[in-house]
Amino acid sequence: MHVLIVVMFFVIILSMAVSLVFLLKDKQGTNNLAVALTWRVGLSIALFLGVLGAHALGWLPSTGFP
Repeated sequence: MHVLIVVMFFVIILSMAVSLVFLLKDKQGTNNLAVALTWRVGLSIALFLGVLGAHALGWLPSTGFP
């Protein structure tokens, strides 16, 4: 489960990088930037809900603060 969370986090970072490339290079007025940012938001929400669900199912135990 922890590996999946890390992979999702890196996919979100990759989506942000793609958005930056579209912001800097795309001068044609297309909606590629909006689509890439929409993917980033969707992946972030999916990651949050996945972590919340995994915690509720007991797959990610809470350890508290040391």
